[in-house]
Amino acid sequence: MDDEIARAARAKKGSPFLSTEQAAFYLGLSPRKLQAMRACGKGPRFRRHSRYVRYHIDDLDDWSKGVTDAGGGHA
Repeated sequence: MDDEIARAARAKKGSPFLSTEQAAFYLGLSPRKLQAMRACGKGPRFRRHSRYVRYHIDDLDDWSKGVTDAGGGHA
C-alpha cells in the first residue's frame, strides 16, 4: 500500500496537467478569470478528468503564444 502511495505521489509531481489554480498562476491570471474564460468558450484548451478540470501545460503555452497585445488571438 505504501508503495502505491509513493508511486502516485511521484506521478503527480511530474504530471503535465495543472488544476485551474495552478494554470491561472502559470499564466499570471486569477483562477476566477480563467473560469470565466472557460465558461465563455474562450481561453486555453482544457480537459475534464472525471469532475476535475485540468489544463495541459503545452496547451497553456500554445494559447499564450497565440494571444496578441491587442487582445486578439485564438482565445
